[in-house]
Amino acid sequence: MKSKHLLIGLSIMLLSLAPQISKAQSIDLGIKAGANFSSLSDASSLSNKTGVTAGAFAAVRFNMFSVQAELLYSEQGAEAGFGDIKLSYVQVPVLAKIHFLRLFNFQVGPQFGFLTNDNLPSGKAKDADFSLVAGVGLHLGSFRVDARYNFGLTKTISEIQDIGDVNSKNKYFSLALGYSFL
Repeated sequence: MKSKHLLIGLSIMLLSLAPQISKAQSIDLGIKAGANFSSLSDASSLSNKTGVTAGAFAAVRFNMFSVQAELLYSEQGAEAGFGDIKLSYVQVPVLAKIHFLRLFNFQVGPQFGFLTNDNLPSGKAKDADFSLVAGVGLHLGSFRVDARYNFGLTKTISEIQDIGDVNSKNKYFSLALGYSFL
């Protein structure tokens, strides 16, 4: 139910940008792939896990400011002595980007995640995840490099066998390479 509300809200937000697209200086469409280095907050007995992120992006640029939406597949989780915690999401970040020196940008915005698969020793992950994204990017012609940190704002897992109540949230650093077709 909450996932539907998030998706409807995101759709309305993107549609409200449609009149501004005709005033855009440039439009970018492309693909990206990279790695996530993730963990779960408030779970000291867990360590980082490396996963894959890949998907597509669309951006509309107005001089030094742009808005970029993405559709990504993301592997997250953590490693523990009793086994790996694997969480897979379809994520939709919507980022405001401030460009400077023609090559660099700062990125910030919300990210909506929808759980597609979980592998937990016991318990279950929540179906939806909401986080805040902050990072920097580099544009080299058609190529893109992004380095971001994702701060989980919603509880992901409430209890894991042998650990107890972890009250954890997703947190991870991602590094991705992209290519713009336009």
